[in-house]
Amino acid sequence: MKQNMGAADRMIRLVLAIVAAVLYFTGQISGTAAIVLGILAIIFIATSSTGFCPLYYPLKISTKKKTV
Repeated sequence: MKQNMGAADRMIRLVLAIVAAVLYFTGQISGTAAIVLGILAIIFIATSSTGFCPLYYPLKISTKKKTV
């Protein structure tokens, strides 16, 4: 797996996952919305920790800065 996510992309995903967790644990969201956001939060945490987004691969997208 070659990393295809830059630092800003990884940080944004991590922040969104934390926001979803806070919304859930404070009771702001529940039901289906909580389940969907929980799954997205888990995916965001996994992709930001590895630096690889499976969706970016077939689309040939990379937010990682190229080193010279």
